[in-house]
Amino acid sequence: MTVKINGIQQLGVGVENLQEAWKWYREHFAMDIRMFEDEAVAELMLPHTAGKPRPRHAVLALNMQGGGGFEIWQHKGKKPQAPETELHLGDLGINIGKLKTDNIQKAFQTFSESGLEILGQIEKDPSGNEHFYLKDNFGNLWEIRNEREVFRAEKSVNGGVLGAVIGVKNMDESLKVYTEILQYDKIVFDETGVFSDLDKLPGGEGKFRRVLLKHSEKRNGAFSPFFGSSYIELVQALDREPRDIFEGRIWGDPGFIHLCFDINGIDELREQVKEIGFPFTVDSARDSDTFDMGEAAGSFAYIQAPEGTLIEFVETHKIPILKKVGWFIDFRKRGHHPLPNWLLKLFRFKRVKDK
Repeated sequence: MTVKINGIQQLGVGVENLQEAWKWYREHFAMDIRMFEDEAVAELMLPHTAGKPRPRHAVLALNMQGGGGFEIWQHKGKKPQAPETELHLGDLGINIGKLKTDNIQKAFQTFSESGLEILGQIEKDPSGNEHFYLKDNFGNLWEIRNEREVFRAEKSVNGGVLGAVIGVKNMDESLKVYTEILQYDKIVFDETGVFSDLDKLPGGEGKFRRVLLKHSEKRNGAFSPFFGSSYIELVQALDREPRDIFEGRIWGDPGFIHLCFDINGIDELREQVKEIGFPFTVDSARDSDTFDMGEAAGSFAYIQAPEGTLIEFVETHKIPILKKVGWFIDFRKRGHHPLPNWLLKLFRFKRVKDK
């Protein structure tokens, strides 16, 4: 089997209070589909949790317009430690989560009327695509990007995760991970300068090199019709020394903690990343064929990109579709070709409704 990168499954969001944060994300970003919720101990993440197993509470939430989800993640065995100072664009790691919208004007108006902290106005990026930025109640930055691809029409003005903006120290070194391993082989733009669409972001008035990447070919894994297309934007600050966004903190603390990809071929990937120079730092399949993730099961692994970003890979073995009637899909028996849209639309029955 060759390695297949099927799309962004989720963006990890570390928070201080999971229920408070998830309620906010349901209300404003329509991340209201609960794929799983689990309290357990992160026993395998020792390389990224100061060598200690960490109790945690996590939920994977999706938006029915499609795109990647949020893995909302809260430390339970220690007090979540927020950054001591404001992060600036180009700091090392995941700076901004990208969310898609098929109506950029309506999204801007709705978020403005809801009192969200919008940074600037609707602008065009170097490719000519319209977008704007906002900051959520927990200090995280989000880019709302014009994207016509929608899985299912909904009332919400935005869909799920379309990608991420990642601060890097050396562009050419980091590109190896995103182009060779993650297969983002098409450069949408590669521009250097001072950018008017960034100048309202913290630290965004400086000089940067920006590279926007996408896949040249359509993804075709089981969940690819739902995840859709995605983009990675790498940003290198050229007139200041960036700092590590998790300096003095550990994985799971508040902020964007990882970017997770749905894949097939984890055994082949293990050898591939080792050859390229980025071996797994975490590998659930080392001791077991499958890993129990509450209501789902699979294998997962992590690598660390040169700038420090943690990239997670998940090969799904089993997921619940309608848990009440005991309907699960076992991909080890079914295979990994795309699921039919009618089945993926059943995710809507996992919606969490607020009173």
